[in-house]
Amino acid sequence: MTRFDKSKLPSRHVSVGPERAPHRSYYYAMGLSEEEIGRPFVGIASAGNDSAPCNTTLDAQADAARIGVNEAGGMPRRFNTITVTDGIAMGHQGMKASLVSRDCIADSVELSMRGHCYDALIGFAGCDKSLPGMMMAMLRLNVPSIFVYGGSILPGRFEDKDVTVVDVFEAVGGFAAGNCPIARLSALEKVACPGHGACGGQYTANTMACVGEAIGLSLPNSNMAPAPYGSRADIAIAAGKQIMTLIERNLRPRDICTREAFENAARIVAATGGSTNAALHLPAMANECGVKFDLFDMAEIFKTTPYIADLKPGGKYVAKDMHDAGGVYMVMKTLFDAGFIHGDCMTVSGKTLAENIDEITWNPDQKVIYEVKNPITPTGGVVGLKGSLAPDGAIVKVAGMKKLQFRGPARVFDCEEDAFKVVEERGIVPGCVIVIRYEGPKGGPGMREMLSTTAALYGLGLGEQVALITDGRFSGATRGFCIGHVGPEAAEGGPIALVEDGDMIAIDAEAGTIDLEVDAATLAARREKWVPRRTDYQSGAIWKFAQTVGPARLGAVTHPGAAGETHVFADI
Repeated sequence: MTRFDKSKLPSRHVSVGPERAPHRSYYYAMGLSEEEIGRPFVGIASAGNDSAPCNTTLDAQADAARIGVNEAGGMPRRFNTITVTDGIAMGHQGMKASLVSRDCIADSVELSMRGHCYDALIGFAGCDKSLPGMMMAMLRLNVPSIFVYGGSILPGRFEDKDVTVVDVFEAVGGFAAGNCPIARLSALEKVACPGHGACGGQYTANTMACVGEAIGLSLPNSNMAPAPYGSRADIAIAAGKQIMTLIERNLRPRDICTREAFENAARIVAATGGSTNAALHLPAMANECGVKFDLFDMAEIFKTTPYIADLKPGGKYVAKDMHDAGGVYMVMKTLFDAGFIHGDCMTVSGKTLAENIDEITWNPDQKVIYEVKNPITPTGGVVGLKGSLAPDGAIVKVAGMKKLQFRGPARVFDCEEDAFKVVEERGIVPGCVIVIRYEGPKGGPGMREMLSTTAALYGLGLGEQVALITDGRFSGATRGFCIGHVGPEAAEGGPIALVEDGDMIAIDAEAGTIDLEVDAATLAARREKWVPRRTDYQSGAIWKFAQTVGPARLGAVTHPGAAGETHVFADI
């Protein structure tokens, strides 16, 4: 007798009863037996494609998950979704598609799950926005779900040191400055990315992979194994088996992702010096399940979290090194022992976080993860800011930075291309604050990342000598005094829209402030003259995104989330 009662599962709508004979005929056409049609249907969503090495192993891993599902009594149904890979979209108009793709991924997974009435979901993702997109879909649908990261790339080797794609971006600036011959740039680009997997540092993909484990949606210590490792297939098979246990127990994502679980996730972002993009994605995930958790909630957690993982771009090591050191759970072990982690949060393992952590033995010989009692710095690698320039908040990654205050005159640009051109032509002087605006969620549209510009500044030797402020975003690979997510954004008439060349801007990442030193009367006069801008995107997916997207502080979400629900898919 089966241990699954299909009369209570969504797939009954496409597989049970005489009236579903036409539906079953399709399954027979695909070679399924009557017994197999009677099993729970498990959607296996893959963001696999040939667009970049981040995604090239995902389909094979998703296929491995079929084995586990079958062995544990389920019926796997694989489907694919898109990815926009930031490393390739970076530095041109293609980056406007990046954040939009997060919501498109969540929407497409939702629609496939709804349309085919699948009972559970295993999601495989590899590149930046596909990770939160997949987890957003899980929280939205609330069927038993497991998130699996495709794994990071191994580090490249150049001039006797480990390198990543960020070294290539920064070498472009070096070339512009005359410090990097074209032959050296060409040699570097050929070895920086040696194979399959997502960018190796603690950039957005690896940050959100850590979030997957910390928040409880991924199997313990499953996400840091690099993409080329054979263990990735074993992890996929284990996920396939475990998803059937979750169906049996009816353990759902919203049972796991409580307010305390989001706090745990934010701790891990700060402790690892993770990507500032997490401050966009965690609120968006929270929106899907009705948890109140915005940029300011994250900022409060960041203030009290020690920075303990020495990872690039602010530190020395890459994801492979973190895996070898013991993975995400090694970070969580020292945080938990020091009282920074809520241990009673449930996870997809079927055990609490504390129970999982109890199985971990601290490794005193590794050099990547510091103990809380001896942190790299006493507060987190990511800081929230607020002030007259950003009443709705902003965010900066301070991991690896020595100087946490900056004050200087503004140099204003209304798009990234204009700023990058001036940087490349060496028109930026030390001491200034570069302002790139009209790049927010609505104003871009799409809230582009600025890695090309920030990396070029480092290549020119200006990385520590200027600050950069934007209502857009930064790559998780960005380093330096770079402040993103400034809100309200320029397109909404926020203070950043009123800044003029020469205005003094003061930033204090220790105090958490960001202020425009212009008197109220002057700003009021400028506001009278301000006119909203019309973008070049007046149709298509990017236009649709701009019509409904909300502020960065709340995750740049495009729908009401759980607050607007009248039903949850899992209960249809």
